[in-house]
Formats: sequence, structure tokens, C-alpha cells
Amino acid sequence: MTNSRLKDLRKKRGYTQIKMQMLTGIDQSDYSKIESGKRYFTFEQCKRIALALNTSMDYLAGLTDCEKPYPPHRD
Repeated sequence: MTNSRLKDLRKKRGYTQIKMQMLTGIDQSDYSKIESGKRYFTFEQCKRIALALNTSMDYLAGLTDCEKPYPPHRD
């Protein structure tokens, strides 16, 4: 299963996989495997990717169709 949402958002933002490595700290080869569906991302990786792409973890996981990130939580 490919993560087309991940690839679509990355391209929509004009980012390369190398740029994603810089933004997330995830090695480009690992990121490529995540994007192509050869590997799953961890919770922490999903969080970093969501922040870099300005979206929600739920959107990346396919739990919602809304690309917008949730508002920040304030105590």
C-alpha cells in the first residue's frame, strides 16, 4: 500500500524527499520507503511528517479527509 496522501502533500508543498529529510530528521531512504509503502512510519515519524507538511496525523493515517491541521492545544 502506498501512502499517496503523503506523496501528494509533499509535492503540493513543492518539497523533495531531501527537503523532507531536512524538515523531519528522517533519512531520505527511509522516507522514500514510507512514501512507497515498503515501510510504516512510527508515531514519532508521523508526528514529524505532519508538522512538516502542516497537516494532521489523522489525515496521514487516512482517518479524516480534512488536510488542515488541528488547532494547537492550550492548557
